[in-house]
Formats: sequence, structure tokens, C-alpha cells
Amino acid sequence: MTSPPVLPNLPLDEGEDEPANPSSNRTFGDVLAERLSRRDLMRGALAVSVAATVAAPLTMSGAKPAAAENASPVSRFDFAEVAAGSDETHHVAAGYNADILVRWGDPVLPGAAPFDPARPSASSQEQQFGYNNDFIGFIPLDGGRDRGLLVVNHEYTSDELMYFGLTGDKRADRVKALSDEQIRASMAAHGGSIIEVERVDGRWRAVPDSKYARRITASTPMQISGPAAGHPLMRTNADPPGTKVLGMLNNCAGGVTPWGTWLTCEENVNYYFSNKDAAAASPLAKAYSRYGVPEGFYPWNRVDGRFDVGTEPNECHRFGWVVEIDPLDPASTPRKRTALGRFKHEGAGNVVNKDGRFVVYQGDDQRFDYVYKFVTEGRVDTSNRVANMDLLDAGTLYVARFDANGRGEWLALRSGDPRLEEFADQGQILIHARLASDRLGATKMDRPEDVEANPRTGKVYVMLTNNDKRTAAETEAANPRAANRFGHIVEITPDSGDHASTGFSWEILVKCGDPSVAAVGATFNPATTADGWFGMPDNCAVDADGRLWVATDGNNAEITGRTDGLFSMETDGALRGTSKLFFRCPVGAELCGPCFTPDLETLFVAVQHPGESEDPKVLATAETPTTRWPDFKDGMPPRPSVVAITRRGGGKIGV
Repeated sequence: MTSPPVLPNLPLDEGEDEPANPSSNRTFGDVLAERLSRRDLMRGALAVSVAATVAAPLTMSGAKPAAAENASPVSRFDFAEVAAGSDETHHVAAGYNADILVRWGDPVLPGAAPFDPARPSASSQEQQFGYNNDFIGFIPLDGGRDRGLLVVNHEYTSDELMYFGLTGDKRADRVKALSDEQIRASMAAHGGSIIEVERVDGRWRAVPDSKYARRITASTPMQISGPAAGHPLMRTNADPPGTKVLGMLNNCAGGVTPWGTWLTCEENVNYYFSNKDAAAASPLAKAYSRYGVPEGFYPWNRVDGRFDVGTEPNECHRFGWVVEIDPLDPASTPRKRTALGRFKHEGAGNVVNKDGRFVVYQGDDQRFDYVYKFVTEGRVDTSNRVANMDLLDAGTLYVARFDANGRGEWLALRSGDPRLEEFADQGQILIHARLASDRLGATKMDRPEDVEANPRTGKVYVMLTNNDKRTAAETEAANPRAANRFGHIVEITPDSGDHASTGFSWEILVKCGDPSVAAVGATFNPATTADGWFGMPDNCAVDADGRLWVATDGNNAEITGRTDGLFSMETDGALRGTSKLFFRCPVGAELCGPCFTPDLETLFVAVQHPGESEDPKVLATAETPTTRWPDFKDGMPPRPSVVAITRRGGGKIGV
């Protein structure tokens, strides 16, 4: 067995970002620098434009209309902002309840054993709520006001926080100390959960023994569909046809389709594969390297040989996809939709285009990687759910190029393009989508995470979490930031409001970080308070009223002096770029999966990896976490949980 590498004590999503893109493609910083440099040539005109924007609706002569003299912009968000900070528990805006709905280890399937952290069991975990809940989707039942299905991703496991009795001062030492049963229990804690929930007397609860209840794990049988199904690169000793696979891994953000299926996205799948010597000697070494395979973060090869690239060189190609699951049919087989490409998927924000085609926006969550979209060949049939079940198997995958003039183009990853002649067929293009995108000249971005479309405005929002690997030599004078630790948000406008169009325009909505520190270069609206700014945008949600909400990952006492949370974000008018803190996580935790019920009266959020250390030199463990949220009991480890937020007395969230 190859020993796991010694890695820093960071959450998995902090270690995932070492750049793996060696192409000479332009970075987004290059593009932005050129664009802003051009604007500097017109600095005088720009100053007039800014002054006019700030002073609107003043006349060009400077006269103040009497009605406007005391007017102030009206926010679309009405709530008392939470104070930024860091402590052991969560905080929500005044006038709201934030109730723990389901925790790691709570029963999902009928007859599930009670949670016992002292005796980890794979068979028990297969029936219990998994670890590190990320994406949340809500599938309405009976109209959706008081009943529905929650579909929840379980991204990864923090073994050192889960299991008592592991020894060692470094995570790698504690991983070596895992028993085979603990490894199998961690495998079972991956995947996802389907839980029926109901609202009773204004509070949500899980419905026990629901017929819809389901656990998806790293061992659940799945079908491979689309152009890469059966491809030689998908065939293994256990599956010679290359059409079936066990499990899904590292499922981060996702999406819900209009026909009520769950799109769950595999992200950092390289962490589960081992044997770097075999990878380096393989004919697939270039492709392995581009995807970071094998990282060996988890010792799963000890109990399952398919995670050794020397034993099964193609197994890693069977992960890194968007998986479609039907929550309404617990007996259905999940399908890996290969037409949407293989990379480190973060999200599947989607919209029905005006011509009826279905469009899925996707980020590849690594520094210097790309933004994608997929456009179906067929059209959504709103009257026939069954007719949409294989819609995602045929269509075109595109990767984005951002141009310096504020324009951009979606580049088709399509067999027959002379630039992609090194790829034998469409299946190989999709399996090696990163390599194909390199060849097309896509723009290297600052770690693209969630991408969501606003169906009311047609705008698309791209969360770029950070890129501290960008050097000063890679920037020009007007580049927003070298060593970008805090990220930014890009707003895309499709040409003619057509999400299937290959042309778009783009703008930066906000550059993140503390605006009071000039060197940071943050650009929040001045109306943003000292509590309201944030760094590291990650997940996002557009609610039924078309308002943008942003969740963060990476804020802590070490970097920003505050924990992660959920922020409202103004996208229009004089308050554009103003954010407010609505929900604050406990120490060490990340905020994931913001999801609203259709009536906007409930907001579900996922609190992931509570209890982690904010000091990279100190390892937090099950014995010594930074918090024991949400139970606060001795002998109980911190437990990732889904929180249901409602307004006291009822009513819409944030209105």
C-alpha cells in the first residue's frame, strides 16, 4: 500500500486547488487587465460615468431635483444584519428561527440504527445521514408548501473529526490509523441522502419511514450513459462493457431539473485514487496529471482495489461526472450523464431556454480552470415527465472564453473540430474535457465554483472563489489582484437573452475582501457595512423573486476574522454590489447548499465540517474540535447538519 501523503490540516476543498492546468491559455486576469487598461485610456470619460451613476437621478447640470434630495435607494432585502464574528454556534438574522433539521448519523432509512460515534459501522452508516452535507435541493410534494423531498449531497469525510481514538499529530498519521471498518464507514458516508420533510406548526421535521427515503453511497450501482458510455477508457476488469459503475464521489454543488430529478456533481475525485508510481509510468500519465490523479488523500485502495490506478487504470475515468437521480422512484438507477463532460464539477445551475432547450451551467473548481455550459439537443416537455428522463444524453458541451472587450464566446467541445484532432472521438473529448478545453483556448479562471442563472433577468452569476497562485508577473497594471485570496463574482449576459447562444457579454459584479484595506482592492458598494462584506464566494442561489444569495467557504479568524455564512447580494440599481450577512456559521464550518421552498417561506442551508481548526498548524480532532456543534455534548463529535430557517410568525425570507 502506498502511504497517504502528509497534507496540511485543511478542509478537503482547501487542498484541492493546486493548479493542474499547464496550458498557455489566457487567464481571466489577463483578460480583465487588458479590458481595464483600455478603460484607463478613457479615464476622464469613466470618471464622468461613475459620477453620473452615483449621483443619479441628478441632471448633467448638477441641479438636484427636490424629490431626490433626501431619497435613498430601496433594498430588495429587508432583515436586520447579523454581526460578523466567530464563535461555537450559528447565528441568524433577528426574527428568524434556525432549527437543526438533520445531522450526520441521523436515521434516513426505516430501521436505521441509532447513531453511535464510538462504534463506527459501514452497515449502519449506509442507512444514516451521511457526512459533510453540501448541495440541497427541494422537490415539492402536494404543492410543496408543507411537504417535499430534500436531496442532499455528502461531499467528503473529515475522518480525523469523525472517529475517536485515532493517533498522530498530522492528518496523514491519523489516516494510517483508520481501521478497515472505519474506511468502509467513510465510504458509506459519501454520496447523498433523500429525505421526506414536512412542516408542522411552522417547523420542519423529517418524516420517519418515508417511502421515498434513500441513501446513495460510494458503492451504489449506477449506469453510465451518453457518448462516453462503453468507451474503451471506461472499461474495467469488473465492468468490461464500460457501462456500469459503483458509487459517486465528492459530490459538491448540484441542481434540480424542472422534471423533478436531482443533478449531483462529482468534484475532487482524484483524492480517492492511489499509486502514483503506476500513474507516472502509464500511457495515460498526461491525462492523469491534468486531473490530479492519483492524490491518495484517502486510503480506500486498502479495502477496494479499484481505487489503485495500477490495478484499474480506467476506474478514475468513471468519476467526475454529473449524476442524475430520480428522487420520486427509490428503485431507479442513478445515471452518470457523460455528455456534460468530466472535470471537477461544482454545481449544475440550469434554466429552460426560450426555445425549450435545457441549459446547464457548470464550474470546474480548481485554480486556473474553466467555466462550462451544456445545451441539450432536445427540448423540455412540460407535460410529460418521462419524456425528459434521457434529455441530458444528447447535446453540446461548451467552454467559455472571456474577451478583453467585455464580450465572450462559448467554444463547442465537439468531435470534428481540427483543433481537437488528437482526440479519437466524442467520448474521449468528454472524458478528457479539461485537455480538450486547453486546446480550444478557454480562459483560465480564478477557481470557478457555483454558476447559477437568474430566470427572471437572464443573467448568469459565476462564483470565483480565489486564486492565490496568481503571481505578480502574470498580471498587468490594472489586473484586479495578484495572489487573489478573496475571489470575485462575474455576471454573464447571454446575447439576446438566449442561453443557447455562443456569444455573451460580461461584467464583474464585485471583487471580494475587506473594502477597508486598500491593498485588497475589494469593490463592494459603499452601502455594504463592516459586517456585510465577505471573501471566497462559493455556492449561490437565486430565489423565486430573482434575488441573489451567496454562500462562502474559507473565511476564518486567520484570514478574515469571521466565519463563513450566507449573504444577500444586490445585483441591480444604485445598491448593486451591496451585501448583507443573514446567517453565520459556527467556527470551522463552511456554508453550503442554500435552497428555498417555492413560497420563499423556508430557507435550507447546509453547515459543513464544523469543528475544524482555523490554525493550519493545529490539527482539530474528534477529541479536540473547535466546537461540538450542534449537540454540544461531551463524547459527541461535531456533526455536519442541515438547518431549516423560517420567519417567526411566518412570511417570506428576507422580505
